[in-house]
Amino acid sequence: MEVKRASAEGPVISGFSGRGFRVDEGVYEGLLITPERADGWTPPPIAELTEADLAPVLGLDPKPEFLVLGTGKSLVRAPRALTEALAAKGIGVEAMDSRAAARAWGVLRAELRWIAGALYPLD
Repeated sequence: MEVKRASAEGPVISGFSGRGFRVDEGVYEGLLITPERADGWTPPPIAELTEADLAPVLGLDPKPEFLVLGTGKSLVRAPRALTEALAAKGIGVEAMDSRAAARAWGVLRAELRWIAGALYPLD
């Protein structure tokens, strides 16, 4: 799949490649992404995901409006402890399958929304 670049500044997910995501000139199987940068990520099993695993994207200044969490091939609920910890900081969690999360990233960044993303590999 090819995604056309919108007017948003910063990294843009331009498509899928194997298990991962094409972002600008790189391909990442697991991805942490902010309006400022994109980095590869080796996530823990979703049931073990904690705030510490997401620290690189949650440290935005100002803090992100919410976290787009791509949970892999299918939608999996984020751990309750994680959503509660982030809610206490005023950061929501929007979980969806990783393909949907990649598309949502593009739409939301085209709207210049200040968000963070954590995307599990596609399989």
